[in-house]
Amino acid sequence: MLSKLRKLILGKTLKTEDLHGEKLNVFWGLPILSSDAISSVAYAGEAILAILIPVIGSGSYTYMFYVSIAIVALLLILVFSYRQTIESYPNGGGSYIVAHDNLGVVPGLVAGASLSVDYILTVAVSVSAGTAAVTSAFPVLLPFKVLIALFVILLMTIGNLRGMKESARLFGIPTYIFIATSVILIIWGIVKYKVFGIQPKVYYSNYKYIIPAESTVTIFLILRAFASGCTALTGVEAVSNGIPNFKEPSQKNAERVLLLLGSVILFLFAGIAYLATIYKGIPNQKVTVLAQIASGVYGGSSIMFYIYQLATSVILIIAANTAYADLPLLLSLMAKDGYAPRQFTTRGKRLSFSNGIIMIWILSSILVIIFKAEEQKLLPLYALGVFISFTLSQGGMFKKWVTHKTKGWRHKAAMNGIGTVVTFITGIVIGATKFRLGAWVVCIIIPTLVLCMIRIKRHYNKIAQQLKLTITERPKEIESKDDKMHVVILVDSLSKSFLKCYNYSKHLSKNIVAFHVSTDEENTERLKERWKEYNVGIPLVIKYSPYRDIFEPLVNFIESEEHASKPGETVTVVMSQFVITKWWHNILHNQTAYFIKSMLYKRRNIVVISVPYIIEE
Repeated sequence: MLSKLRKLILGKTLKTEDLHGEKLNVFWGLPILSSDAISSVAYAGEAILAILIPVIGSGSYTYMFYVSIAIVALLLILVFSYRQTIESYPNGGGSYIVAHDNLGVVPGLVAGASLSVDYILTVAVSVSAGTAAVTSAFPVLLPFKVLIALFVILLMTIGNLRGMKESARLFGIPTYIFIATSVILIIWGIVKYKVFGIQPKVYYSNYKYIIPAESTVTIFLILRAFASGCTALTGVEAVSNGIPNFKEPSQKNAERVLLLLGSVILFLFAGIAYLATIYKGIPNQKVTVLAQIASGVYGGSSIMFYIYQLATSVILIIAANTAYADLPLLLSLMAKDGYAPRQFTTRGKRLSFSNGIIMIWILSSILVIIFKAEEQKLLPLYALGVFISFTLSQGGMFKKWVTHKTKGWRHKAAMNGIGTVVTFITGIVIGATKFRLGAWVVCIIIPTLVLCMIRIKRHYNKIAQQLKLTITERPKEIESKDDKMHVVILVDSLSKSFLKCYNYSKHLSKNIVAFHVSTDEENTERLKERWKEYNVGIPLVIKYSPYRDIFEPLVNFIESEEHASKPGETVTVVMSQFVITKWWHNILHNQTAYFIKSMLYKRRNIVVISVPYIIEE
């Protein structure tokens, strides 16, 4: 029953060979990996005005445009930098890989932790903002705001668990609709004002805003406005993080998407900022600045106004999909390096990194419940993490050019050097201005995550050291007289835990065979080389599992004519099981032996024996 329900919701299980078909081309890669960055233009201009208007009043619009130009300049720097990152690091990982390779382990972990925090917040903030747009249109739904947000997160989780291709179809089209309607808004808004000379409505008189007399503009005020507007840049790093999600040639496709992303944000952000100086929207809790601009351009009761509002609401919600596309991949890279639980390297039934997707669902849902789906309470925690990763990425690329001095390194280093300084200053300003409002939480969480990652790595290193089997450590000289019992040793790698299983199996029977299920080609090749080098003395049977399942290939082998046992004869399966001394270490292991045993217990002709191997701390 559960299997049928899972198949109905998620679809049929895909073969590993189907992974290529699940990857993204340029057309679908742009909306999936760029929805966060593209959606930011919906509120970035408003964030700038919210800082400027209470201080300098009607003069805000001039300075807002200048600040927007500065943000656009930083956008160009980031696009150039991440293009170099894509060329240099084709396996993805973005800021984490760049900082890890060029600045050291700790900076790399700080970048990884910062991005992880930012991606989780992206889901909570985007869904909460989209939910607020829905409840603003339908106030009767306001008491159910948290439930609506949780339901939306669940739908996005299911969509991404169905695989990249499915999520691209589900979330890609609304992104293109928002881009198209925004382009129409900008062009028609400028034509209406410049060509037809239609004067826009003054909104602050309607909303009874008190506009102060213009006062002195300080550097600190401009920096605060710049830092608030830099929310338009969140998500720019997503393309370089997600290179493996693209079809071959993955690097070229990623570069094209990054260039398209930069062009789209450049046009939309600059265009909407310019419209704001014409239509002079005022930040308020009733109607967003973007809605005021759209109302001024289309008219508040026109069909185009409602279409644009709907497109804006949808893009704000599906901006969370960038996190679903990138964070599981980032976690898989960190897990492969040993800094995150290895379960994050496992692909699910639909070839997505399902454990990472489920983690996003749980943590973002918790944030929505704690903050009651109010994005204004979540925003102070937002953006700081991404600018920390920006700075580390820029600094890492700067060091790479200076160290290796490849062709054209001087202008590349200069560009990255400027980017390092600008993103560092922006991060300091964001941290300083939003520290008391909640940014202090991020300043605690990131170091805590880094310490956890270091401890995880230390744990895996200790296990590797304890399990390491040298060529001199040979099996015990044991000769069993029983040749009727059939023993199968389940083996993943040649280690001391396997040696213990082998020594025990020799007490049981002479008929011993080692069985390996291949779900990772690299791991299987390593096992074959070690097996040949060690000369174990028993046959090694390797079966490829296209669906990444261990149980079915094992049972099929035992019941096949290839195995020496006859139909109905009892077969003993011996497997190693780690015994962990600290409870929290169980989180770092996937408990494969437990699940296989549970399935094998249902087979009448199979006896399962677990050989414990104690991991000492």
